[in-house]
Amino acid sequence: MTFKCKLCGYIHEGDAAPDKCPMCLQPGEMFEEIKEETPTAGPTATETTPAPEAKEEEKGQRKFKCKICGYIHTGDKAPDKCPMCLQTGDIFEEITPPTADGQTAATKKKRLDTNANSYIIMYSCVMVIIVAFLLAFISSALKPTQDINVALDKKKQVLAALNIRGLDNAASAAKYAEVVQADAVIDVEGKTIEEGTQGGEEAGFKLSSADYKAGRLAIYICNVEGKKKYVVPVYGMGLWGPIWGYIAVNEDGKTVFGAYFNHESETAGLGAEIKDSKAWQDNFIGKTIYDATGTPVLKVLKASEVKDTQTQIDAVTGATLTSNGVSDMLIEGFGKYREYFKLVSW
Repeated sequence: MTFKCKLCGYIHEGDAAPDKCPMCLQPGEMFEEIKEETPTAGPTATETTPAPEAKEEEKGQRKFKCKICGYIHTGDKAPDKCPMCLQTGDIFEEITPPTADGQTAATKKKRLDTNANSYIIMYSCVMVIIVAFLLAFISSALKPTQDINVALDKKKQVLAALNIRGLDNAASAAKYAEVVQADAVIDVEGKTIEEGTQGGEEAGFKLSSADYKAGRLAIYICNVEGKKKYVVPVYGMGLWGPIWGYIAVNEDGKTVFGAYFNHESETAGLGAEIKDSKAWQDNFIGKTIYDATGTPVLKVLKASEVKDTQTQIDAVTGATLTSNGVSDMLIEGFGKYREYFKLVSW
């Protein structure tokens, strides 16, 4: 025999109803016997009856279901007690109606848990890729402009060594094209590898400190007010990083016409004065580069160590290590250019 609890729907199989419902704890008289009925004509087993639509007043309201007896409660919150099985309100769970695609909001939330580590890692990776792509795109888009600015700055430094300063961008570009007759490339034996061109930017102009170390040397052959000048780039190390300079040499190949120095990260007000102090750079004008044997003798020393003012320059005050770097750079650099000046000037 089959018995069903009228409150919670619990099904009991046996010869008689139980003394108490094990689900809702109601007494045995709450059970009723379920009798088998002979099927009558009607919908077949495969046919289904569509579920009735929710009442208009229930649409949009929250629904709660008792976990024990299945009672459905409609309202703003769960009841304090189930009216069917008399369990407390905390036994109710909210029923979330399905969306148009048949999924519940709970299911969607489980699929997209924004607090999960996997979501955070995936989101971070996507953002990194997007930002990297944008930076690469911006860098690529700005590169032509950056290259133009770098080239213009280099031209200004070459002109500064020739004592031509204070021009705006357009005037600097025009002046460089006027005074630079060739941007030649030579080797340490003084042989010319590339002749360069007037206002050149394709031969010696393109060389870097790496080429300098490898023995491919740039030399700018210039004409300033009808007189030939040579501008040579030199590279070295200061206190905190790379330093470099452009030294203009007179046609005799032995004396300085002008000088300009620059740096990457020297201390402002101290080592940085090699770039910022035109007065200090002007100390090089007229100084002798080589002695009678062709040995480079142009140096930067502490004031107390200067013995020969024709070949030695006072160091920048408070920047001994940077000044030593400039001195070593000049000795090494003019050692590389010695054979060339022997061929063209001596």
